[in-house]
Amino acid sequence: MLKRFIERPVLSTVISIILLLLGGIALFTLPVTLFPDIAPPSVQVTAFYPGANAEVVARSVATPIEEAINGVENMTYMTSNSNNDGSMAITVYFKQGTNPDIAAVNVQNRVSKAISQVPQEVVQAGISTQKVQNSIIMYVALSSEDSTKYDERFLGNYIKINLIPQVQRVPGVAQAMVFATQDYSMRIWLKPDRLVANNLSPQDVLNAVRDQNLEAAPGRLGQNSSESFEYVLKYKGKLNQNEDYENIVIKANTDGSMLRLKDVARVEFGSYTTATNSRMDGKPVSGFMVLQAPGSNANDILTEVEKLVDEFSKNLPKEIKPTIIYNSKEFLDSSIR
Repeated sequence: MLKRFIERPVLSTVISIILLLLGGIALFTLPVTLFPDIAPPSVQVTAFYPGANAEVVARSVATPIEEAINGVENMTYMTSNSNNDGSMAITVYFKQGTNPDIAAVNVQNRVSKAISQVPQEVVQAGISTQKVQNSIIMYVALSSEDSTKYDERFLGNYIKINLIPQVQRVPGVAQAMVFATQDYSMRIWLKPDRLVANNLSPQDVLNAVRDQNLEAAPGRLGQNSSESFEYVLKYKGKLNQNEDYENIVIKANTDGSMLRLKDVARVEFGSYTTATNSRMDGKPVSGFMVLQAPGSNANDILTEVEKLVDEFSKNLPKEIKPTIIYNSKEFLDSSIR
């Protein structure tokens, strides 16, 4: 075989040119990623049960969903993680070569069968199903020079509103997830002695808040009547001020007076949870992580996200500074060179 190529230089030259052309085409068409695509496809199911601990989440949320997912087509195994903050994550792994889009649809169909078995609070908070890559390709943090003006809650909320939607629109991004954040929330601190004195339970307060803090469609006046005008009624919707919550009626007394929320609780606008306290160089910090979708080009994703962060930093208050904590593009560029 070697003698044939030596005696026929034209054939050897043609084959060499073909190989060179194929290599050039592959150079510009093959995706550039942090690792070869050897990891099995995976789909992640996340849920949140407000106020529950890890044991309650595992028993009432994770167990019925796991039983429903178990045995889905081409599944190899799955892992489950329940936390004391009420969050739950189930990762389902599939055989190599399985279409991740089809796998996500199959898992979603299985999860929908378990909806009736999980608490209503979990359904209201939402159960999400999405395909994910096992590796995180970027961490971006926002730190504040003035903790009295811009704290962790402000930074996390600012990221969720202004930056996360743009990052999630970048082709190839499976998920952009905020970490080390404390979401804004209206906190109601109950007074046990006042509840006992008025023969109330925390569930009574919860039901009153749920019934009087909602979006509603009140309808219209004058429809199909002889009147000249038709009026559309407008309801103020969900409450957003401390005073509005304080004036929620818990129950009516026999003497005609009303017991309001401020009589049995203290209301404040604060953090949903105080379980975390994040600092970078002693300064308040919040940020987000970027996860890559299977089969996408990591190099293109990182380049686009870097551009977004640069554009985003131009409109930031001067006391807030963005920092890319981890960027796998450095490793990719070095490998390419």
